[in-house]
Amino acid sequence: MTRTTPPRPTDITAHFPELAALARDTIRLHPRAGAPTPTDSSLGGPLLWPADEPWPTCPDHTGPWHHGQAPEDIHLRRRILREAWSRPHTPDADQLTPAERATLDRIGEATRIPQDGPLPLIPVLQLYATDAPDLPRPPGTDLLQLLWCPFDHDEDYLPATELRWRSAADITDPLTTTPRPSVIGNDDYLPEPCLLHPETVTEYPAPHELPADLADRIHAWEDQSGFHYQYDLSVAPGSKVAGHAPWSFSDPFPMACPECGAAVQPLLTIDGNEWDGGSGSWRPVEDAGYTGHHVDGPARETQLTIGRGYCLQIYVCTASYRHPHVQNMQ
Repeated sequence: MTRTTPPRPTDITAHFPELAALARDTIRLHPRAGAPTPTDSSLGGPLLWPADEPWPTCPDHTGPWHHGQAPEDIHLRRRILREAWSRPHTPDADQLTPAERATLDRIGEATRIPQDGPLPLIPVLQLYATDAPDLPRPPGTDLLQLLWCPFDHDEDYLPATELRWRSAADITDPLTTTPRPSVIGNDDYLPEPCLLHPETVTEYPAPHELPADLADRIHAWEDQSGFHYQYDLSVAPGSKVAGHAPWSFSDPFPMACPECGAAVQPLLTIDGNEWDGGSGSWRPVEDAGYTGHHVDGPARETQLTIGRGYCLQIYVCTASYRHPHVQNMQ
């Protein structure tokens, strides 16, 4: 299955040639519901993991109890709601059957659930360079993996994340059963299994990162032309690799590698929405008939939510991929 981003409404470099030097390629991941295996690029699918390598856990969540929901209940609730939305219904009728309503009532709110030992991190992303040749990566690797803790962490109210770089050919004895946490602290952090359909597109800096004079001229041009630079011509929405940072509610601020002080660059953006009302022109051609935000729509296949509908950005050191990464929410 391919996903194709429509051409931009206008060539912004024809109006502002100085933007050409600021162009970057990004890989839009286009996650869509599926049944990925460890040999697939996926979001929320199983990882290709060496059987003799310990599965990472969260040192801040070690049991014996945690307040949250069981992952199987979260998936069940989503399935019930998906099926309910798909049925014909009248405005005054309950879309849920009595059995479904009883199940949702049982799942209810978060509760105390036992966790035997440290909490396993959950798989979030796996991307093979064979599916995305432009994937930035250390020499000798061809596989990027992202895991995170399904609880908010106090320092930034985001999940604590872990990156792994691998050579897929080195994994000759893969893990067959993925460790799973018994409890999820934030159901927004549990992705539904999705296959990825990577596509490389060109983007330009968010208005917040442009020189003030250029940003002012673009703003004046927007008023005359009817085009919207931020939503339609600059940074692609949705989950993606590399490219420009999607600054939104805050202005850009300096970030540096916590180990060596070198500059950092965007590696991953994880976003629960592939497009929204302000960025509808980025909706893939293949999804042209879809405009809403129902639970079963292609713009929301992962069922992830970061903050109040923002995205998680992960940056890596420009001096070494092996240095600790930096994360931010926008």
